[in-house]
Amino acid sequence: MSGPDPIGPGLNAPKVNPDDLPKWLIAEDEDFLVFDKPGWLVCHPSKDGPWSSLVGAVREWRGLETMHLVSRLDRETSGIILIAKNATAASLSQTAMERRWVTKTYYTLLRGELPNPVQVDQPLGPDETSRVVVKTAVREGPGTLPAATFFEPLIKSEGYTFARVQPHTGRKHQIRAHALWLGYPVLGDKIYGGDDSLYLEFIEQGWTERLAKNCGFNRQALHASRLEFKAPQFTRTFSAPLAKDMEEFILNEMKVSRAVLDSVLTVS
Repeated sequence: MSGPDPIGPGLNAPKVNPDDLPKWLIAEDEDFLVFDKPGWLVCHPSKDGPWSSLVGAVREWRGLETMHLVSRLDRETSGIILIAKNATAASLSQTAMERRWVTKTYYTLLRGELPNPVQVDQPLGPDETSRVVVKTAVREGPGTLPAATFFEPLIKSEGYTFARVQPHTGRKHQIRAHALWLGYPVLGDKIYGGDDSLYLEFIEQGWTERLAKNCGFNRQALHASRLEFKAPQFTRTFSAPLAKDMEEFILNEMKVSRAVLDSVLTVS
């Protein structure tokens, strides 16, 4: 099984090694710092100290008193994190986010071989049937919001799909909930990839042998690869390469050649 070292009981993710942080910086100018966040690292500062989160670590590394987190990702999701270094850049980019003047592109690994591209237009709301209180589900009725996600299979092999995904709305857990509704859940997803007991066991015990057997990947295989801003006063594109653990899974478990993967990523 591929993936980063899983976290154990207590759910304390590994702290940032100061020597690794500069390697995650993929772009910088007078306005922004752009990082390629690894899976398992939280974005926001936590009570576990400054080196337990990306923002805390960056503040310690650069000595910045003020910074603005423009984009954020779930702890397990890897990929692009955009940090504004001043209020003007933060305002322009955050306004673009709020007004949906930004295109977000993700890569994911799905269980099953998704045959064709598909647009999912299904409302999302709290899953009232689940014991997992944070779980979202496709359903109708009060408390739901419209949601749309485009899934495009890039490689299908050995019972898995490597796909490009573009969410057109920004609902909680949108990609993961829509993938489950499609019948092709995100690989390694403890909330949307199996029964409720997997996530509850993870919360209580951390990573276990049962989770390793059932999840197939040490984290949810979701990677934020591209942010494209198209606002009247702000046009920028930021990108990050595919996460190494997902790349290794495609090469080793899906048995895809390096040439095929590289050709797909080049086109993507």
